[in-house]
Order: sequence, then structure tokens, then C-alpha cells
Amino acid sequence: MPQGIRNFVIIAHIDHGKSTLADRFLEATGTVEKRKMREQFLDMNPLERERGITIKMQPVRMVYRPKFPISNSQFSINESISNENSNIENSLKIAKLKNENSDSEFILNLIDTPGHVDFTYEVSRALAAVEGAILLVDATQGIQAQTLANLELARREHLEIIPVVNKIDLPSAMIRETAGELSRLLGVSEERVLLVSAKDGAGVDGLLRTVVRRVPSPFEMMEFRNIESSDGALRALVFDSIYDAYQGVIAFVRIFSGSVRRGERLTFLAAGGSAEALEVGIFSPERREVETLSSGEIGYIATGIKEPAKVRVGDTISKNADISKHRVEPMPGYKEPTPVVFSSLYPENQDDYETLRDSLTKLKLNDSSLFFEPEKSEALGRGFRAGFLGMLHMEIVSERISREYGLALVLSNPSVAFRVARRSHAGGSAEMVYSAIKMPDSHEIESIEEPWITGEIITPSGYVGALTTLLNDREATIVKTSNLLGDRLVVAFDAPLREIIIDFYDTLKSISHGFASMAYEIGVYRKADLVRLDILVAGERKGILSEIVPRKNCEYIARARVSALKDILPKALFPIALQAAIDGRIIARETIPALRKDVTGYLYGGDRTRKMKLWQKQKKGKKKLKDRGSVDIAPETFLKILKKRK
Repeated sequence: MPQGIRNFVIIAHIDHGKSTLADRFLEATGTVEKRKMREQFLDMNPLERERGITIKMQPVRMVYRPKFPISNSQFSINESISNENSNIENSLKIAKLKNENSDSEFILNLIDTPGHVDFTYEVSRALAAVEGAILLVDATQGIQAQTLANLELARREHLEIIPVVNKIDLPSAMIRETAGELSRLLGVSEERVLLVSAKDGAGVDGLLRTVVRRVPSPFEMMEFRNIESSDGALRALVFDSIYDAYQGVIAFVRIFSGSVRRGERLTFLAAGGSAEALEVGIFSPERREVETLSSGEIGYIATGIKEPAKVRVGDTISKNADISKHRVEPMPGYKEPTPVVFSSLYPENQDDYETLRDSLTKLKLNDSSLFFEPEKSEALGRGFRAGFLGMLHMEIVSERISREYGLALVLSNPSVAFRVARRSHAGGSAEMVYSAIKMPDSHEIESIEEPWITGEIITPSGYVGALTTLLNDREATIVKTSNLLGDRLVVAFDAPLREIIIDFYDTLKSISHGFASMAYEIGVYRKADLVRLDILVAGERKGILSEIVPRKNCEYIARARVSALKDILPKALFPIALQAAIDGRIIARETIPALRKDVTGYLYGGDRTRKMKLWQKQKKGKKKLKDRGSVDIAPETFLKILKKRK
């Protein structure tokens, strides 16, 4: 295994400068020519550059030639390369460093990861593929909630943490305060906190030298990860994948032991599939074929597999030849990505249904966590029930469909997955319910369980009162409040996921004037007292408007829903009854009055009895319309209703 390899990631809260710092690394190492350089170079999708966030992780291999002797007085031979909570203490041996002098070349493998909570599982697999992490904090904002969440993920993988303060060039930068926060958070001296400006490149070369000094080589971390490598069998961790029309699924891999080359037969240990390595290579940052990928390296394997579901993030790849000779176990930590937010997608024009199906199928080729299945609505026609990793994931998918395929979509209210146990007379079975329209009636239900989250909010102390009110309104429980530094607090809480997915984050930003930040992870299922709220328009139930609500708040929510409907729905020639019902019992009602048509407008003077006859005739006609009339709601009106509800 080469000793000159350093595998690392940059972890940070959203908009703390992670992608900009990656740009400076590419420039400093000469990986990308200056004439080809652009901002957010590793963010390949235009949507990523527009939003300023990383959606799809991107590895890159850089060759770095440090301008200093690695083993000089600046670096103690026995310097610990551990962080306080990792329980790792490797003493670097002189034998390993004697050739790492100023003439050495180091291979730096950087994985640029998403920073959003929706992609936590993917980030955790990327962290499992490296030995070090740069913890980047914006000097103008300080430590944020996602900073703590990402740090916890890195500590679970026992990574060497390099604390870095970014944006030191800004006039509003709180450099000393932020460095102090980081040093106390990690339990290290302030001298070990590096200061950089990713915008103008200040401190970047020093940071690269620190990566070479402090991040362990792949060999040094093997024993702490309990990964067998002495038998030489191939063990490659899949941390991401993309789909290519010609080469099928291309797996992004970290080689932990053994090697792989083109033409060898491979097995996926968790999924159970097999394939041939059509091509192996590295990222520079575009894909570049090499003869062999060896232990410690990060690269890709083109599998030729045409079904993306067979190549899963977190799976382990080995060679058929190695499996026949050795006991090769899957790498720990693998799990199936589970959708947590569900929504129905309908094309505004039903003629676009097949186009929508094709677009979802193509998106799933590069996004294995996307789930969808056909469904039909009386109001909106044919569409799909889709599952996402979170609200951001849902927004990205819907926006890509609109942009790349030119489709106008109607999205239903997002929902979560409920566990429903039926009573014995209703079959006694347990099932997962993903939408309100499929929720059984209350008399058939024994119990309902819903997913909860465990979250943390970092906020200035002045907004704690408003934050407490918000959490109480959303049925959350405050677990603990602790001081971070200065006047900022960390509020730990538990809450139902259904109360978080709609507008919680926007409301949090509003009440804190943008200063609060939040991170969370999905926790356990808990029992809940919930009911299905149905909306009836002119006596007809509109399934897409149904929702699952807490029983204690159902009347308040029902009144709000019918009131909003009254403001949106157009009038008809007869009065329209708007009703909210639970198990067939009406609990709220509004009425849209009929349009008034002047049937006597052409009459003037004369006997009043003529007008009376016309009015009576009109009244009878309206009664007939009311008795047998129905209200057809246009898709664009449904869209207005759903948007107003959100």
C-alpha cells in the first residue's frame, strides 16, 4: 500500500465555503488548468451552482508536492494524530517518513460531500472511505447546527479532525472568537486551529501541508477499523454511483484491501449481484482510466449493470476469485436508504404522464434513493407516489423534472410513513401508510405510530422564548438546553417528523431573523393519536385534500382548511358546501354563495308578477343544480390550495 496517500473530506454547515475551498485545492495542486477553472468546479450540476450547495458528492484525485521536509522540526516524529474522542493514538514511525521529504509526491483524494441533513447516510459512507476531515467554520457565523452533526459523524468513523476557520478576509469576521469556539469544541489548543480565506487563497498551502502531516495514511487506520487486509482479497466500499448509458452503473469506490483491474469478475456482497469490471479509473476530476486500483486508493469501477438498484451505496465489492479462497465479509455500516418524506406528483397536462414516468425513471438511474410508484386520483388523473430522503431532496427532484423535461407538476402535501395496526375485526394486520387517502377509518385502527426526529437548534439566547413557543406549537419536547459560547445556546429536542417537514425551517429562520440553525436525524417510531381529516366539496370527498392530523387539533385545522378553500374556489350557479369530516362526522363547514344572475334585467316597468315568476323559475333551477350538480376543480386550483396550505 502506498504511504503517500491521504484520503480526506471537507465537512461544514451549508454556505460555509466548502466548495470554494475545494476550488483553491484544485488550483494549488495544478489539478485543473487555470483557463478551465470556474467557481464551484466540483459541483457539476447547474442546479448545484445556482443554489450554492453540493447535491451529488464528487471525488477528485490531486497530486501535491509540498515545499517543505515533512520530517523537520515543525513535526514531531511521535506527534499524536488523534482527536480527543476517537481513542486513536498512532505514533508515526521514522521508517514511514524517511522518504517523505521535499521531493515527495503525495496523492490527495478529496471527496466533496453534500452538507445537507437529507444526505446524511451518503455522507456517512463517504466518511467511512477516508481517514481525515477538515472541519470548516465560517468566521462570520461561527459554529452551526450542521457543524456539530457532521463532526459527530466524523468522530464515529475515528477520523483525524483538522479545525479550520474560513472567510477571514471579511470585515465582519470574528476570527478569534470562532477559533476559540473550535478549540474548545475539539479540546485542542487554538494554535492547532488553522485560518484560511478560500476566496483569495490565504492559508490554503499551509492547510494542504497540515493535511499531509496530520491525516494518517490508509495503512495506519486499517487496524482501528477492524478490516482484514492481510489476505490480499479485494474489499472495495461503494460510497456513491452514477449511471452511464454505455457502461451501466459506475460505482465510486474506496479500495481497503487487494486490487482490481479491468476484466475481473466481481461480486456485491450485500446486494448479492455480480458483474465484470469493464473499466477502472480515478477522478482527475473527470473520469480517467488506469490499469489497476490498489489498496488505499479512491476511484471508480464501471460495472456494465443496467439496473441501478443492484449497486447500492454502502455495499462491498470483492472478486469472485478472492471469495473462493478467503472469507470476505461485507464492510460494516451498510443499510438500505429509506425514504422519509412522501408526495404525489401529477402532470398538469395528463398527456404528459408518460413523459413524467420516463423522467422519474431516468432520474432514478443516478439517484437510487428515489422511490416512486403509479397512483391515480379522481381529481388529477394519473400520477406517481414518490418517496424522498427529505424536503430538499423532494425540491431538487421536482425542479429537475421541471427544468430538464419541461413538465409542469402538481405536488400533493408531503407526508411521512405511518405504522398502522388494524383491529381484529378489520383483519388484524399491520401496514405502512404513506398517504392520508389510504389511511383506514378510525373504527378499524388499533394504533398508529409515526416517526420522530432528534434535533439540535443553535440560537442566540435572545430568541429562546420565540423558539420555545414554536417547539410547543409543533408538539416538540425540549430535552436539554446548554450554552455553546458567548450568548448562543444549543437546544436539543424531539419532535414528530410530520411537524418538521412543511415549513418548520422557514419559520425558525423567520423568528430568529436568520441567526438560528438546525440539524436532525430520524429517530424511533412513537404512538400517536391521529385521525384522517377529509374535505368534501358539494358533498363529494376530494381525496387529494385529505390529511392526517392530531385528534386534539382537528377542529381548529378543519376550520382553517374550509376557510382557505372558500377564498380560493370560484363561485358556481348554485351554493357550494365546503365541509371537513372525520369518520363521516362533519366538524367544520363553509358555504360559497351562488352567483347572482339578474334574470329580470331586460324588463322595465309593468306588472311585478312577471318578475316574481322569473325569480321562482330561477330558484327551482338552482335547487336542481344543487341536488345533482358536482364541482370539478381544475388542477391549477388544486395547486393553489396546496400552496396556500404549506
